[in-house]
Amino acid sequence: MQNSLWKNKDLISMAIFFVAIAVIIPILNSTPADSALHVSNFNLNLWGKYICYAALAITLNMLWGYTGLLCLGQCLFFALGGYAMGMYLMLMIGELGAYKSTLPDFMVFLGYKELPAHWEPFYNFWFASGAVLWVPGLVALIFGFLAFRSRIKGVYFSIMTQALTYAACLLFFRNDFTFGGNNGFTDFKFILGHSLSEPATQRGLFIASGIFLALCFFINWWLNRTKFGKVQQAIRDSENRVRFSGYSTESFKLFIFVLSAILAAIAGALYVPQVGIINPEEMKPAKSLEVVVWVAVGGRATLWGPIIGAVFVNALKSWATYHYPDSWLIILGVLFVLVVLFLPGGIISIPERIKSIIQRFRKPQTKPEIAEPAETLEA
Repeated sequence: MQNSLWKNKDLISMAIFFVAIAVIIPILNSTPADSALHVSNFNLNLWGKYICYAALAITLNMLWGYTGLLCLGQCLFFALGGYAMGMYLMLMIGELGAYKSTLPDFMVFLGYKELPAHWEPFYNFWFASGAVLWVPGLVALIFGFLAFRSRIKGVYFSIMTQALTYAACLLFFRNDFTFGGNNGFTDFKFILGHSLSEPATQRGLFIASGIFLALCFFINWWLNRTKFGKVQQAIRDSENRVRFSGYSTESFKLFIFVLSAILAAIAGALYVPQVGIINPEEMKPAKSLEVVVWVAVGGRATLWGPIIGAVFVNALKSWATYHYPDSWLIILGVLFVLVVLFLPGGIISIPERIKSIIQRFRKPQTKPEIAEPAETLEA
């Protein structure tokens, strides 16, 4: 009991430490440029992007790692949240755009005379924030209800989520869909009256992303220690046994599917103002496959694995696309194959493997005892 309590305290202390780091780093950005502690806006945005990707990886881990649902459409929900926030940011540009019009630039270019009716409510930040939650949540609820009610699982579920993502991607690429087509949304200026080019605004977005990542971490940590989490993991290991025990596995899967979609969308909403662009490229099926690689490389069904995997793979991508731009996909594929073959537990399992190897070598080699011959009985 004490060991279990100590482990829980250890997890909480690590999460608090992570939040502290997320708050301290952007504060250092306010120091003068000649200070050794100065953090540039570029690095702040870069690590803010990594943090949003880490939160996205946690949402996939909740599905794949703990429930056994390999979703290949997680980036769809990430992009839907980004588009909902992007609509608000586009309307805040006002007449500062290239065409000096109250309409977004892409609408002027495409010949729109007035703002479409479904864009009007997005002048309000809180409506846009609500849309970040309910739009992807509704999509996940409808799709999940139909899929789980039909008892679709395994590779068939993966294929269906990939097909859903591909269909949505083709839809958003259309210019007449009123979401910018291939170019999407970009050139954002303000959020809640604050300029996005100001370091203070970027620090605020970074801190919000760090706090949200910690929230995702705690939700995952807490769920795994509840009865729901135990049933969730049992569904992953043997869904038929859970169903025969009287549980409605469809309800459990639907809940976690919708929850992960909403959290992924919030990550997308935080990602867009920091990166400055959102387009259909973010919801391509290949993007969701990258998230699977992050989780696998970091460590599936672990708390810290998705965070480590997302940061490690994206940092490697930033380096590789600069030095070897034509070889990045090959590097990513080789990395995934190596992890699957030689490190199935991911990066997070390396310390445990090293520990087991050390213990194996330190184990004393005991010589087998040789039994002494029994004494002959005297007549």
